Amino acid sequence: MTSAPEVEANLATARTLLERARAEGVMLAALPENFAIMGRKEVDKVEVAETPGEGPIQAFLGHCARELGLWIIGGTIPLRVDSEPERVASASLVFDDHGRALGRYDKIHLFDVGIPNRDAPQRDERYRESATVAPGSQPTVVPTPFGRIGMAVCYDVRFPELFRVLSEQGAEILSLPSAFTAPTGKAHWELLIRARAVENLCYVLAPAQSGIHPNGRETWGDSLIADPWGQVISRVTDAGPGLAVAEIDRTVQQELRERFPALSHRRFTIAPPSLVSAD
Repeated sequence: MTSAPEVEANLATARTLLERARAEGVMLAALPENFAIMGRKEVDKVEVAETPGEGPIQAFLGHCARELGLWIIGGTIPLRVDSEPERVASASLVFDDHGRALGRYDKIHLFDVGIPNRDAPQRDERYRESATVAPGSQPTVVPTPFGRIGMAVCYDVRFPELFRVLSEQGAEILSLPSAFTAPTGKAHWELLIRARAVENLCYVLAPAQSGIHPNGRETWGDSLIADPWGQVISRVTDAGPGLAVAEIDRTVQQELRERFPALSHRRFTIAPPSLVSAD
């Protein structure tokens, strides 16, 4: 998607894409990060933030899931944080095909970076996501008929320890809705996604924002699906709205894990943040 500041227009685009996916026989659909709003200013998402379990964006996801008979990973949407009215949670929600919200993951790693432009230093890109987003703290794995989905968002992909935790919690599919910048996407997008797939012998679903948005930001696009061997099995090559569709074959995945048992060869484990001792 190439989301804009207008929530209703973005939802209409998402609906069209979900209908196209269902017409192709899709049973599990994933939307990009910030699919419902890419504001002109970062604070715009705070103004449309919803209370968990209420609001038009969550209602949209539930209705689409139920009406289309789809499981939907709702990219990310801004949810209110009671203790921090000036910031939101960047929440990825999973809805089953009855329209019920069964899982939520709040983005843990926030994009506070400067991206140098070596040819034109005055055009360096600077981001401070933490100014408007409160970080999550809990890794999340959601059981589904298609496999256990380990959830992450965009910048999380650079932190392999998170994916090890998800793997240790039984993840078979990794969800990575994103809005990668053009410079970092060109350099690292496919490389990082394929690495996370290979390391964890998981499928990776990576729906992404694409193109130039009304706020002037350019996102990399290249929505793709990688298999547990790290091969890209579907992608959206053109800028703008599109679908990447592929089959998840858990039998093939299990056979691969048995023949190439790298997960059982691990010599170190990583505990989730809440389980790490401070002693």
